[in-house]
Amino acid sequence: MVSDLRHAVVVTLCELGRSDDWRDRADAGHSLAGFAEMPEAVEPLLGLVLDRGDTFVTRRTADGLLRRKDRVGLTIVASALAVANDNHADCIHVAIVDVFSILSDDLDAALRLCEEMAGDADDRVARGARLLHESLTEIDPVLRPS
Repeated sequence: MVSDLRHAVVVTLCELGRSDDWRDRADAGHSLAGFAEMPEAVEPLLGLVLDRGDTFVTRRTADGLLRRKDRVGLTIVASALAVANDNHADCIHVAIVDVFSILSDDLDAALRLCEEMAGDADDRVARGARLLHESLTEIDPVLRPS
C-alpha cells in the first residue's frame, strides 16, 4: 500500500514537473527530490535540474537533491553538472554552497562520496562527481567540530 502511494506521488510530481509554469516545475523538482531513490524519479529530476525554461527550477531541484546528503542525490546532481551549460552550472554551484557551507561534517561526507563516485562506471556520473568535488573543495564551512 505505501509503495503504491509513493509511486502515485512520484507520477503526480513528474506530471507537475512538465507544467508550463516555472513555479510548478520548481515545486515539483524540490518535492520530487525526496523520492530520488525511486528509479522512475531519476530522469524527471535530471530534466528539472537542467530545466530549459527557468534556472530557478534548476536551483530548487538541485537544492532538494543536495539536501538529501546521500549518494542518490549527489549522483543526480553530478550527472546533471557533467552536461550543464554555464547558467545551469552556476545555479547548481549556488545550491552546493548553500547546502554544504554550514557543517564541516556534511561537507566532508559529500567529498568522500564524490571521491567514490569519481570512479563510477558511468562516465557522465564520474565526470560530474569530479566537478562537484571541485566545487565542494572551494567551500570553507562555518561550523567545525570542537
